Amino acid sequence: MREVHAEHAEPLYRFLLRLSWGERQLAEDLLQETMLQAWRHLDRLPDSSESVRRWLFIVARRIAIDAARARQARPTEVGLNDLTRLPASGDVTEDVVAVQTVRRALPKLTPAHRAVLIELYYRGRSTDEAAARLGIPEGTVKSRAHYALRALRAAIGRTDAD
Repeated sequence: MREVHAEHAEPLYRFLLRLSWGERQLAEDLLQETMLQAWRHLDRLPDSSESVRRWLFIVARRIAIDAARARQARPTEVGLNDLTRLPASGDVTEDVVAVQTVRRALPKLTPAHRAVLIELYYRGRSTDEAAARLGIPEGTVKSRAHYALRALRAAIGRTDAD
């Protein structure tokens, strides 16, 4: 078996590397599985080196195809970093409730405060864009946004109590 591995492992690895789209770890796993099959069927291996090579490449190809099918059949693996970007199951409901709460509280603000919040948060404008749109200085937009958010928090507190 050592002779089979020494003679055929490197060409088999290169072959499996191509079949595994350059994924080294997968190619190594497939090579290991191929050599395991050769070890299990050592008594049935052909006598000539060229025949053994053909047999190994056929087995390796079948194992690579089976691995590709298995990868397609199971869901895509998600890394831990990907999970942190997903909302938790309750987040959607909480967002809907928060939007409704803010909508009920907005009419309680002064028109100037309401206009600034709508420009900045609902329409997603920057402070300089909101200032140009409202026809007021940028510093005034920042100041009104600060006081508007404070008034909104107070209005939400009153809305929750109602």
